[in-house]
Amino acid sequence: MKYFLLKSEPGSYSIDDLKRDKETVWTSIRNYRARNIMRDEMQPGDLFLFYYSMSDPTGVAGVGKILEVGLPDVTALDKKDDYYDPKATKEKNPWVAPKVGFVKKFKRIVTLDEIKKDKQFANMVLLKIPRLSVQPVEEKVYNLIVRMGNN
Repeated sequence: MKYFLLKSEPGSYSIDDLKRDKETVWTSIRNYRARNIMRDEMQPGDLFLFYYSMSDPTGVAGVGKILEVGLPDVTALDKKDDYYDPKATKEKNPWVAPKVGFVKKFKRIVTLDEIKKDKQFANMVLLKIPRLSVQPVEEKVYNLIVRMGNN
């Protein structure tokens, strides 16, 4: 099993939205590095930390599960969508999206400030490449954040 961190703005799609919907397709990622992680590393059954970016506070709000991988990101084909890609076609769409499901909402958000201050997180991709919207997470880091969020 692998672990990841997926970012969302809570005003766009929150952990509460995922809890309500039970599952969704995680679309609108337009970064090739993040796309490659979703395409090449994610497998059904993997878990992810649901991270709030562009919020107050920023941090991890809960856990989700990867249900399906390799789906085409249809937002790339929708001319009305903010993430439309004019180079993408139905036959040749470079953008992929996993289907994800709800696992748990934390009792509290594990804030970015807490993560920055704790030396156990020093090697976390979040601190080295902060703008990457999909990133791998080490198992020990994942477990520590889950414990923190449930306290």
